[in-house]
Amino acid sequence: RRLNVRVNIELLSISNPIHKKDLAVRLTDDTDPFFLYNLVLSEEDFQSLKSQQGLLVDFSAFPQKFIDLLQQCIQEQNKDIPRFLLQLVSSASVLDHTPVSLNVVETNPFKHLTHLSLKFLPGNDAEIKKFLASCLKCLKEDKEMLEQKLRKTEEDFTRQLSYTQQSLSEKSQELDKLKNEWTTYTTALTHTHTQELTNEKERALQAQAQYQQQHEQQKKELESLHQKSIQQLQNRLSELEVINKDLTERRYKGDSTVRELKAKLSGVEDECQRAKQEVLSLRRENTTLDAECHEKEKLINQLQTRVAVLEQEIKDKDQLVVRTKEVLDATQEQKVILEESTEKKQSHIEKLETTIKSLSAELLKANEIIKKLQGDLKTLMSKLKLKNTVTIQQEKLLSEKEERLQKQQRELQETGQSLQMKEQEVCKLQEQLETTIQKLEESKQLLKTNENVITWLNKQLNEIQTARKLETSSSPHGGVRTGISPQGMLDRPSFPSSGVSHPVSPLYAFQNFLEPACSKSANPQCPGPKAGIMTLIQFNAQLSKMNRCADVQTVTTATGHPANKENGDNFGLEPKYFKKKDDSIPLRGLSQNTLNSEYLKAYLSTKAQPSPKAAVTTASAYFPG
Repeated sequence: RRLNVRVNIELLSISNPIHKKDLAVRLTDDTDPFFLYNLVLSEEDFQSLKSQQGLLVDFSAFPQKFIDLLQQCIQEQNKDIPRFLLQLVSSASVLDHTPVSLNVVETNPFKHLTHLSLKFLPGNDAEIKKFLASCLKCLKEDKEMLEQKLRKTEEDFTRQLSYTQQSLSEKSQELDKLKNEWTTYTTALTHTHTQELTNEKERALQAQAQYQQQHEQQKKELESLHQKSIQQLQNRLSELEVINKDLTERRYKGDSTVRELKAKLSGVEDECQRAKQEVLSLRRENTTLDAECHEKEKLINQLQTRVAVLEQEIKDKDQLVVRTKEVLDATQEQKVILEESTEKKQSHIEKLETTIKSLSAELLKANEIIKKLQGDLKTLMSKLKLKNTVTIQQEKLLSEKEERLQKQQRELQETGQSLQMKEQEVCKLQEQLETTIQKLEESKQLLKTNENVITWLNKQLNEIQTARKLETSSSPHGGVRTGISPQGMLDRPSFPSSGVSHPVSPLYAFQNFLEPACSKSANPQCPGPKAGIMTLIQFNAQLSKMNRCADVQTVTTATGHPANKENGDNFGLEPKYFKKKDDSIPLRGLSQNTLNSEYLKAYLSTKAQPSPKAAVTTASAYFPG
């Protein structure tokens, strides 16, 4: 099942009686209060965990690294195929109070890698009670804080209500004042207009009387002049009649224009009445719009504050974009450095593979080279940190290059994909390194097994050769006896006088057998030094013949030994110890073919056919594992 778990990490320092630092980790579930797992990790426990899981971090830096892994798990939790997983594995039910392991796993298409594995203990009843008590305490504190906040908000709202009520009363008083002022102003205007109309009427009557007097005077003058001018006018009548015709035509046109102007005048008067009615409606609307205007001014002030906040957020986001672009540049540089380091590592890996096939002693050099590479990587990481600081200082210059970066964003996406490919290649290279290390360990194990085989073969050769020499020496003289076991194996000669229990060289065994044989037998025909020299010469000649035969022949299975054929083993050993492997490291001074051929030639020359039981006993004696 899948759960959301809360992880609490605390660093506890204990001063009494000894100053210690412990890392306390607690797993809880907000939905299930009885879900509680604890882990207390001291510095000594961390050292054992570090050696078991191969961690490269000290105790002081371990909490931060653990937190980083948890943050990566949080970032990947909403994805369909997360890269980092947090697994809580329990072997038995929760009621058994068995320890539970918390694993931080990285997934890839090839393998699930566990970066860290921690064992948690389920909480006892007392611990669960303490945890529930602490949760209750926290809830009560939160409740008190919320109650205080509610009280403060209520007080603030009451204050705001009182303030708004006061402002409403003031605004209503102002409205009443404005209405009274408007009524007084309108009455004053009407009064002034009526007075002006009466004054103008009086002036018009006075002007009319003056005009009448002037008209009478002018009439008299005109009558006198008229008589004089009649004669002149009669002369002009003929001329004026012609002009009159033109004027009549103009009059008709004027009358038509006057009619049109009268129609327009009537339309304008209607529009004036409509405008007066609209003015009255607009005055009414003006009062409502004033109230709405105050509300809208408040909204405008709020919106202006929001616009200022949003502008600040936009500026911050622009700065974040610039920083991300800088980080992308840094990642490009890191990519180039990683490519160079991968090429170097590939060359080193090839060298290591050649050295592994040739000599096992060069493993130490390879480990030193790897350590140097790790040191170089650390120096490169420090250089990268310095470069990051330099890039932070160059933020001002990068503002001018924003237009170019927009064009390069597509290229950055392609480089990101190539970076992912390179990371996969780096993972493959790490896996190749692990395989090479496994091969090295296998080669070491093969070396050990080969050494054990060589010791066993030397012992068998010593026993067989001593037995042959004892037979040759005992046949004419009868000084030393060699027996054959009931299973068909030669009995080992014992050396009670010398006390030698380890494998003995043939020359040493031959000399030790000659001396007691000659001393015990009182026969005057006992061979002297010459006979010993002759036997040594014969023994060396046989060894040289055996070496020559071993160079030509290849040892597969011993013919003429039905017991071994049935058993499927080569003289009590598994067939893998007699096969020559291409990956194995050759021994200096001895080859496997010569050892196997010498042993088989010497063993077959004795004409002894060991049973399967004897072969098994010898193999188990020299190879207890």
